[in-house]
Amino acid sequence: MQIKIFPNETELALTAADIFEETITKKPNAVLGLATGASPVLTYKELIRRCKAGVISFADVITFNLDEYCDLPRADKNSYYTFMQENLFGHIDIKPENVHIEDGNAADFEAECKAYDAQIAAAGYIDLQLLGIGTNGHIGFNEPGDAFTDGTFRIRLSESTIKANSRYFTDSKMPEYALTMGVGSIMKAKKILLIATGSAKADAIYNTVNGPVSPHCPASVLQTHPDAILLLDEAAAARL
Repeated sequence: MQIKIFPNETELALTAADIFEETITKKPNAVLGLATGASPVLTYKELIRRCKAGVISFADVITFNLDEYCDLPRADKNSYYTFMQENLFGHIDIKPENVHIEDGNAADFEAECKAYDAQIAAAGYIDLQLLGIGTNGHIGFNEPGDAFTDGTFRIRLSESTIKANSRYFTDSKMPEYALTMGVGSIMKAKKILLIATGSAKADAIYNTVNGPVSPHCPASVLQTHPDAILLLDEAAAARL
């Protein structure tokens, strides 16, 4: 596990974008695993800038998102589908058919999850997986539990996650369920890049790096990955 600490979020985002650029330059049809939330926004802005400047192209890139809320229309302002359109896909040259996001409104969640895993496998698995981290150490929506999860599945969100994300749902109730790649799916990625900023993430980062590998801190499993990089600002790294 590599750990890089930056004085501010801007420098962190530039380094994250460098890693994406390197991946896409080496493999123009790279398979990218993407995350939502506040952590990757500056990185996505930099990737948009580089795409518009002709530095990189997403024309042949394939993407898979980590997760999506259940029982929330795709057009809802808080859906991760809308988030990705507004913060990345709507501003780059990616083909719509190469974008994959779980269907949180599927009639059969189990079938949707199996199909999503099959699509990832058919694409040759993920070359670069971007992660954020929750204050309780969750990655994707893999909440703390008694065992590590495997493939994509439907999960009931923890109270701490609902509390942390409810600030975005100012005029509607936040969903209680989501579809998410499991830890097993995430760990199949060839390279994993985790971004964490802010003092609220300091305990989770400490447990990820220095704690035991335990499903009670799902991100701790990254200690066992052969190519995992943590990009942290000074506040998130304060306990290291």
